[in-house]
Amino acid sequence: MEFRHTRIPVPEYSDVDKHRFLQEIYSARKPVVLKNLNLGSCKTKWTVDYMSKKGGGREVKIHVSEEPQMDFIQKNFIYRSLPFDVFVHRAAENKHKEFFISEEEKYYLRSLGEDPRKDVADISKQFPELAEDIQVPEFFEKDQFFSSVFRISSPGLQLWTHYDVMDNVLIQVTGTKRVVLYSPRDAPYLYLSGDKSEVLDVDTPDLVKYPLFAQARRYECTLHAGDVLFIPALWFHNTVAEEFGVGVNVFWKHLPSEYYDKTDTYGNKDPTAASRAVQILDRSLKTLDELPEEYKDFYARKMVLRIQNKAYSTNFE
Repeated sequence: MEFRHTRIPVPEYSDVDKHRFLQEIYSARKPVVLKNLNLGSCKTKWTVDYMSKKGGGREVKIHVSEEPQMDFIQKNFIYRSLPFDVFVHRAAENKHKEFFISEEEKYYLRSLGEDPRKDVADISKQFPELAEDIQVPEFFEKDQFFSSVFRISSPGLQLWTHYDVMDNVLIQVTGTKRVVLYSPRDAPYLYLSGDKSEVLDVDTPDLVKYPLFAQARRYECTLHAGDVLFIPALWFHNTVAEEFGVGVNVFWKHLPSEYYDKTDTYGNKDPTAASRAVQILDRSLKTLDELPEEYKDFYARKMVLRIQNKAYSTNFE
């Protein structure tokens, strides 16, 4: 089945300050690309050699995959550790003289807290020598800050489609990255497993296996060095590093702190009320299994209608 997807360009804004961001952009709850922001000296300084020298030989945990499309559901990658300076040089290569699996393997770093079970990623703590080069856009209050995640990708690496529960800006410091996004309203078409889509290849999807995917509206942009992408909470996103790329994601809390799971260090656990609701729904569905098939079908449909009537909102596109 041939797949032709309408691509909706993500709008671009230039020279946006905090007031304009909050007044014109933030309340709309849609992605935008922000250009010509003052990001500090990182855009010119963060070469491979400079980052290697500044980052030094500290060990970092990385994803390594033979496949350019990383799949977090099927886990088509392995975790390995390398000194940061060695990792940066390897990640910038197209073919490797030294490798774990193959000479064309792909690398991905998502920085972690000192203790990933307790601490969030914060570039100012894990990579202070590099953090001093980057100026984060101050679009949120200090008490809203959640994490700042340092990311480095091999050329050609594609990351799985997923959503985050907090707002964030993706600062593309070096390299070029394509980003495909889907609205939270299109979740029914994305074949979700937790916070991730089972549709790994968003460009040539298997529409026999995933027929509803054709109904999802695809938003798309290409980020160049110095561009910043605002991704509102719950918007699905899929990224391809068209070149060796370095970026920083800054996450902040859109909702009051009490809405979030206090054990969440990655920013991907659903709000506590949503988690409780899903647990209740799972118990309800298990209870329906006690009925004969015809009755189970009937009452399940009534439940769907009740959810549509009581919980669905018509205020968002």
